[in-house]
Amino acid sequence: MPRRDRNKFVKRGQLIDLDIVDYAFGGKGIARINNELGNFVLFVPNTLPGQKVKARVVKAKKKYAECKLIDVLQKSPDEVNLNFHEISGAPYINLPIEKQHQYKYTSTMDLFKKIGKVTDIEDYFDQFVSSPNLFHYRNKMEYSFSAIGYDHENNTDVDEFTLGFKRRGTWWIGDNLDKDSGLFDKDLEDNLIKIKAYCEATGLNPWHAPKREGFFRYLVVRKSFKTNQLLFNLVTTSNDLNQFDLNEFAKFLVSLFKDRVAGFLHTINDEQGDRTIATSGSINLIYGEDKIVEELLGLNFEISMKSFFQTNPKSAEKLYQKVVDYALEDKEAVDNSVVLDLFCGTGTIGQIIASKSNNTKIVGVDIVASAIEDAKLNAKRNNIKGLEFYAEDVGKFLSKYPQYKNKIQTIILDPARSGIAPKTLNKIINLNAKRMVYVSCNPATQARDTETLINAGFKLKKISLVDQFPHTSHIETVVLFEK
Repeated sequence: MPRRDRNKFVKRGQLIDLDIVDYAFGGKGIARINNELGNFVLFVPNTLPGQKVKARVVKAKKKYAECKLIDVLQKSPDEVNLNFHEISGAPYINLPIEKQHQYKYTSTMDLFKKIGKVTDIEDYFDQFVSSPNLFHYRNKMEYSFSAIGYDHENNTDVDEFTLGFKRRGTWWIGDNLDKDSGLFDKDLEDNLIKIKAYCEATGLNPWHAPKREGFFRYLVVRKSFKTNQLLFNLVTTSNDLNQFDLNEFAKFLVSLFKDRVAGFLHTINDEQGDRTIATSGSINLIYGEDKIVEELLGLNFEISMKSFFQTNPKSAEKLYQKVVDYALEDKEAVDNSVVLDLFCGTGTIGQIIASKSNNTKIVGVDIVASAIEDAKLNAKRNNIKGLEFYAEDVGKFLSKYPQYKNKIQTIILDPARSGIAPKTLNKIINLNAKRMVYVSCNPATQARDTETLINAGFKLKKISLVDQFPHTSHIETVVLFEK
């Protein structure tokens, strides 16, 4: 009798209807196939237990498959109906927030048990910090133009001018945003249909992704919660630019949003890649100012169109406050000492700690030179002393400036999603700091690094979860380690 290959449960590229029965970290719904071949697991991101979905198999292994969500065929009994335009960027918007928090808490704790080997992680749990704004919390949104739309009644793509987001599971189909999505500014999104009509009336073509041609590419909007102003960036190709009046478009935006328009910029992007800011393109100010001002915990920050800034500033305040609380928990140890803020970005955390401690020297390090320049400007603007910022690779900085050895009591870590490289983490450990506050937007890599820190003599003392992005699978974690 021929041997049956267990890889044949499903095939790559296969479309399959699945019942989601469980939930794993990162928003991966779990489905199962049980037949004469045995048991097989399928992971489908952005799905919930109780949903019936259509998914495409993108990776098939012996015991499991990774799939991409195509459509939700039947909602979970836990979901409720809201009057928002459903978008792929908010897959759990119809799930009550208490249920969202439950899924995020349970799956994150499981990560630290399995990857970090902290089997009693619940004993160190401090707080689940909810976002102050559950809806309309984002301060930036990127809307795509497309020459290919989607007919929802006939479930097929059509040739049409669209402005909104990419259709779930595709890179070439646009889906019009006709009303408020519940994530960004309601006034802006309710008027997006008028902006689309204005652009379509010019006769210029939207971007056709498969053909890689067209004029209109993106509309990027940033919002200040401090001033309620909007900063616009229209991204187009250079083709037919002489047929589009940028100044008239600026007047049109002002007619819609009045004095809420802080400024309007225009970016030329002739590259074929799917990016709003081209490496070889140009960005020019057409109207108003090229930046807006935001406030975090009483400090002001200027934000340009290219600047990195926390997407949910009200929740970021809660996140930073938790970091500061952990860093200053032993205030006597911090006062008159050196705090090393690694992967510091624009220096927000360091500035807040400096404003709340005595004679503490904050040393911020980040490899992105433009972020360090912004950090220096922000510290000057806020008149905060005792900060030094260095545009350096974290690993190299630690050996380049030996004068800080044995003087650092506290280290703040806020790395990218990939976590900290093992060699860099070992160099950080060798600085012999007594305390570390580790902030992460990817608890999986943080859990991995936790095992290394514990083996190096650190003890996990507290862990908090901060919900920066309601209605998505994302969660931020803040962990306090002590020697």
